[in-house]
Amino acid sequence: MLVSYSPIDPVQTYVGADMTRVSPEQREHIAEYWGLQETKTEQFFRWGKAVLQGDLGTSLLYRSPVADVILERFIASLALMGIAWVSSGIFGFLLGILAGMYEGAWIDRIIKGYCFILASTPAFWLGILVLILFSVKLGWFPVGLGMPAGILTENVTLFERLRHLFLPALTLSIIGVANVALHTRQKLIDVLNSEFVRFAKAKGEHGLVLLWRHGLRNISLPAISLHFASFGELFGGAVLAEQVFSYPGLGQAAVQAGLGGDVPLLLGIVLFSAIFVFAGNLIADLLYKVIDPRIRKEGIQ
Repeated sequence: MLVSYSPIDPVQTYVGADMTRVSPEQREHIAEYWGLQETKTEQFFRWGKAVLQGDLGTSLLYRSPVADVILERFIASLALMGIAWVSSGIFGFLLGILAGMYEGAWIDRIIKGYCFILASTPAFWLGILVLILFSVKLGWFPVGLGMPAGILTENVTLFERLRHLFLPALTLSIIGVANVALHTRQKLIDVLNSEFVRFAKAKGEHGLVLLWRHGLRNISLPAISLHFASFGELFGGAVLAEQVFSYPGLGQAAVQAGLGGDVPLLLGIVLFSAIFVFAGNLIADLLYKVIDPRIRKEGIQ
């Protein structure tokens, strides 16, 4: 509704910048073709009826089915978000364990300060800093895009794709570390201060043996739940990172759809992102039974 009532003209988005080439009769014909003369309520219910039939509509910007645009862009974003999600989860979990094992020590204070700074850092601002340092100053990586300009897709090597992918993935990874690390740290501290861990210490268990036998499973469930639930934040961060690095993914398509008044594409991306987040939460719930046998026994009973 907000996009529909914005000053952006969908007809101009469809035609392009030069509206002088379109007569008033052609303009009305285009608006009638896209159903723009209907009320906003009628447009929404027409879109909803088509979605129930498996049709997400046609994008005004790309002149192709919305489902095809989402699939093409999501494949590019999947590599970016997948690398960032895995790396941020692993490093965040390890940093949280390290901080929790040495609570109050200098390494704990450094990790906490690092995470608090990251939690307060906008993704686009960090992306700009990374871009200035590694691309402009050092020249190690390209400034943006998903592949070198002027080269056919089939001629682009895997190495070049990874070079273009590295900086946006690094930005998302750094941002995603903070929540997992802080949550894991606090959960591990609670576990180490529990009665059963004190009993294990009295029996002579310490260090990594204590962590392996009594800590990992108790801290892994909350970490997995938090990390899979962060799919929404990951998608939101990808929107900003892709915009900074001009990476041709689903996030950049969402920005272009919003700025161009492409309501079918924007609604399709919003619907897809909701399913994406739901899938993350569902996978987390299913993994609970794999990690914790107590949940499997409760399910059987």
